[in-house]
Amino acid sequence: MAMTRQQMDRKIDEHFGFEARDDVAGVLATLSPDVEHDIVGWPTGPTRGRDGARPFYEALFADLSDGKVECLKRLYGDDFLIDESMWRGKAPGRPFGLEGRGRPLEFRLLHVIEFAETGDIGRENVWVDLAAIIRQLPQS
Repeated sequence: MAMTRQQMDRKIDEHFGFEARDDVAGVLATLSPDVEHDIVGWPTGPTRGRDGARPFYEALFADLSDGKVECLKRLYGDDFLIDESMWRGKAPGRPFGLEGRGRPLEFRLLHVIEFAETGDIGRENVWVDLAAIIRQLPQS
């Protein structure tokens, strides 16, 4: 049975809400047990399952803080959505291997989300505007 746009919005907004609160357990609960988790460019490559996704979120929450996600546009299909968002916050850690030094940071994100039959996120594919991050966090 196809999910409605409202159901998809609720799930992705719930996911983003847990991310905003640095709640690893909450974020993982929005994922299906056998989720395919793919942050493009992340050193491990795609991972499987909630336990496979956990290290990414633990690193993310250590490297970025005070994050707010603003949805710019969403496109919908049968059991999937594409979300273009702007992330704004601070970089106290080493996001994507760059020294943050607590500096402000903003960058675009593109999420391609496929939903499992349970309504949980069955596949999360994320593209990050790394050029914008590099530009804002010069290493000299």
